[in-house]
Amino acid sequence: MSRHLPIRPLGLAAGITAGVLALSGCTAGTDDAPEGAGDPKTLVVSTFPFGVEQLQEAVIDPFTEATGIEVEIATGSNADRLSQLQLAGGVDPGVDVMLMSDFYAALGQEDDLFQQVDADAVPALAEIADFAREDAYFGPAYSYQLNGTLYRTDELSAEEASSWDLYGNEAYAGQLALPNISVTAGQLAVSGVAATYGDGPYDADTAFATMGDWAPNILQFYSSSTEVTNLLTQGEIVAADALNGFATSLVAAGEPIAWVAPSSGAYMATNRAMIPTGAANVDAAHQFIDYLLGVEAQTASAALVGDLPVNPGAEIPAEITAVVGDIAVDPVAAGFETLDPTELIPTRNEWVERFAREVTAQ
Repeated sequence: MSRHLPIRPLGLAAGITAGVLALSGCTAGTDDAPEGAGDPKTLVVSTFPFGVEQLQEAVIDPFTEATGIEVEIATGSNADRLSQLQLAGGVDPGVDVMLMSDFYAALGQEDDLFQQVDADAVPALAEIADFAREDAYFGPAYSYQLNGTLYRTDELSAEEASSWDLYGNEAYAGQLALPNISVTAGQLAVSGVAATYGDGPYDADTAFATMGDWAPNILQFYSSSTEVTNLLTQGEIVAADALNGFATSLVAAGEPIAWVAPSSGAYMATNRAMIPTGAANVDAAHQFIDYLLGVEAQTASAALVGDLPVNPGAEIPAEITAVVGDIAVDPVAAGFETLDPTELIPTRNEWVERFAREVTAQ
């Protein structure tokens, strides 16, 4: 049975290695500290370096209008922003809310870079889906991403694309792509293969052996959304394991491309709202997170940013349902699961090294 916020600390191996922090996850960029950093009257929200204007319109401006709290935005990659918190050493880091991927949120928790979100100060927690308030994290999920297969509809059926067996099919040798383990979809794919062919999502031996066998069929182990979408639109590949968000603009543009959930081994990643240790504006931070999780902000984020909402009361735009269908209503009921960071973080460096040696080098 799921347990929810208030959340308990992770029992992970101590420390974050430099090698792990060097991985950028699903984003890349340079920290851009706003002028308001350190100003106790200004809430500083740190986020990914893309979709900033949309976030401003969907969430930031309406939040300021509703509360009177001014907000400045800082941007950067997951790894760069964690480094910023490490350098602060628990003293005011100039950031009050950090929006980041779940894996890096867990890394930061292990290094005491985040504090527990106070459930009593965030009433909207009672409204969101259970998976968004699981107790492995100090802060709730505000959006999520589904892993599946992006494919050309003029080459494959949805049934063919939904099977992991596709990547081992020699009929499509040189026409397939898989994500590198360093990106969000990469870990989800490894766990999907492990669960489908092995003893569960953390059966790395089976996953790497299977994917190593597939490697001769794989044209590219990609590291960015641009790489894989270009390969698809140019007809160089017929399918690739990818996050659902990669498909939104392609489907809307009428490209002969669709996205389908895997028939087994379906996993999702979440983006979390975290409060850094030493943040100067903790009360305002809680107000922002509460607003972010509410129906109004969740609906606007889905429409303008393209985020899958964690609040079941939010409206899901046609552009998203055109890609994922009814999965967005309840991803857990549709068979998607989240991964346990306590299983992933202690083995991360080892898995990255093994993936390079046993999969991409084949």
